[in-house]
Amino acid sequence: MANPAIYAVIDLGSNSFRLELSSLEGGKLRRLVYLKETLRLGAGLDEDKNLRPEAMRKAWACLHRFAATLLEHDPQHITAIATQTLREAKNATAFQTRAEAILACPLHIISGREEARLIYLGVCSRLPAGKERRLVIDIGGRSTEIILGQGSVAAVAESFPIGSVGLSQSCFATGRWNAPSFAQGVAAAKAVLAPALALYPRADWSVAYGSAGTTSAVAEVLEAAGRAKGGEVKRAGLLWLQEQVLAAGCAENLALPGLKEERKPVLAGGLAVLLALFEVLQSQSDTYKDVL
Repeated sequence: MANPAIYAVIDLGSNSFRLELSSLEGGKLRRLVYLKETLRLGAGLDEDKNLRPEAMRKAWACLHRFAATLLEHDPQHITAIATQTLREAKNATAFQTRAEAILACPLHIISGREEARLIYLGVCSRLPAGKERRLVIDIGGRSTEIILGQGSVAAVAESFPIGSVGLSQSCFATGRWNAPSFAQGVAAAKAVLAPALALYPRADWSVAYGSAGTTSAVAEVLEAAGRAKGGEVKRAGLLWLQEQVLAAGCAENLALPGLKEERKPVLAGGLAVLLALFEVLQSQSDTYKDVL
């Protein structure tokens, strides 16, 4: 009997890089390897929107480690994609050329709408089939994807250039968290996300889902604190978490069950984006459900 085909997916995100290897057995994928490194490539953009040399060196070093894993497992199918940071970077071609040489495969810098479409498909794969009108939210390092769909079909899929890493850089650059900087962060996020109100009117969706990144991190913290149940996050929980962030004053002082060390430096930025979304979408009394 022939060995099952092995598929590899490499995701170069603005906050972290991921490699997943899966085998296709009986029409279903079985995970073999999952690697994740938090690099914050999005923080490596300078004021001219060029990736700094040190940021590129760290990213390439990570890709060398991924390449060693690929060599070990010899997958028959490899897909590598990059998102918002490389969409923005003026020197993206130089980075891409070296990355492709390391990985020995093409690196596709996908559009924001394509990223949104893929996120929606990933979320739908975790949900039961149904006719509910879904709003899916994914807050990444430098972009936020929002998708409105029904079943497995995305009707409106957009990407907004605001995320946890970028906002942490611009509004919390000193590393200190206080009420004025947090208000500035929420206002900045609202300005970028303002078009979402017309694209995703509240009457057009019945349930919202959070996908990975900030939304999952927040859900885990609130559940550990007894302020969320079954992955459901309410605005009251977000406001409580904002109080904890402001009381801590900086990432080093923040100690909350369920909060991973790697998430601390960008938590304030991600939380500001999430609060802005609740306000822009006029869903103060609603919840989102964590699915990934």
